[in-house]
Amino acid sequence: MRVLVVSAPLIGHVAPLLPLAAALRDAGHEVLVATAADGLRAARPGVPARDVAPAFDFGRIARGVLLRHPLIARAELAGTGGTRGAGLLFGAVNDQLADGVVAVAGEWKPDLVIHEPFAVAGALAAATLGVPAVRQENALFDGRELARATLARLGPALRRHGLTELPPPAAAIAVAPPSLLRQDGWPMRYASVAGGELPEWLREPGERPRVLVSRSTVAGPGSAGPMPAVVAAADRVDAEFVLVRPDARLARRALPGNVRTVDWVPIPAALPASAALVHHGGAGSVLSALIAGVPQLATVGAGDRRHNAELVAARGAGIAVRTRDITADTLTRLVTDTALRDAARQVGAEIAAMPAPGELVRRLESLR
Repeated sequence: MRVLVVSAPLIGHVAPLLPLAAALRDAGHEVLVATAADGLRAARPGVPARDVAPAFDFGRIARGVLLRHPLIARAELAGTGGTRGAGLLFGAVNDQLADGVVAVAGEWKPDLVIHEPFAVAGALAAATLGVPAVRQENALFDGRELARATLARLGPALRRHGLTELPPPAAAIAVAPPSLLRQDGWPMRYASVAGGELPEWLREPGERPRVLVSRSTVAGPGSAGPMPAVVAAADRVDAEFVLVRPDARLARRALPGNVRTVDWVPIPAALPASAALVHHGGAGSVLSALIAGVPQLATVGAGDRRHNAELVAARGAGIAVRTRDITADTLTRLVTDTALRDAARQVGAEIAAMPAPGELVRRLESLR
């Protein structure tokens, strides 16, 4: 069969959809990814991608939405906007994607459409063709609520394509470990693709506990993430810190002797030899650390980052703090607290017991 996979045009949204897309391809199905802009950078050989919005500019859309809704903008920057802010922002995103996704679907004639909650344009395209749509989670919210909030802003796009509403999805795929968050749908082990080559020295543990430090792939408020705060405290912590893809200004600074830098590396591949991950609070980073069974420090920030960080802290598998509150004591606790490590390993075992992407292929085939 032909499967169209639809994602918001952001690397961190496309990457978690690709393992299932690859499993479908390996089972003999044709797969096409529909996205745009930065999302195209996540594309991998063997899973072709189509640019459905060549003029797409996420930053411009986000600025326009936030300027028109200052109260929600303030809540979003504080990480308390919930699905209200996501619905406004990704409603505008999907309005720009909708026509291109529908056009590609009409030309390519998929038998099935898989889309993430932030890309309900995929469900719209499926409805225009009368084929099943499947919602695949890639975040740590309730995907039903996210999709509803986004769809509430898509009235004009629906009308442009002769629709007044969308049917419910034929199925949903849940990726969150239940002890962290219960999502609706068939369970599937979270996986993601990551670019870059892993240096040999990151494949084995170092002489001291190694802490990877990453930042968001999305430009915007707080995009530097926790790196500057970690650097400021690092020389008072008995650990090795590795900054993954630091911004140019930070990379040019004189760094403490226990701080190293690398460019793009596949963080999931580096985590097994690491003691912990410090990151900006993105869902992909949260789940990657949990899969590896390592403790994490997730900063409380804008968008879904507060929500994600607080989920981890509530489970006991990591620490949630504001960037400005990262201290040497916090980082020392991250690498020495056995309770954090034990909880992270428990969740890692829980994820390992979930079905792999390839195990869902037959269920998806049954939806034709």
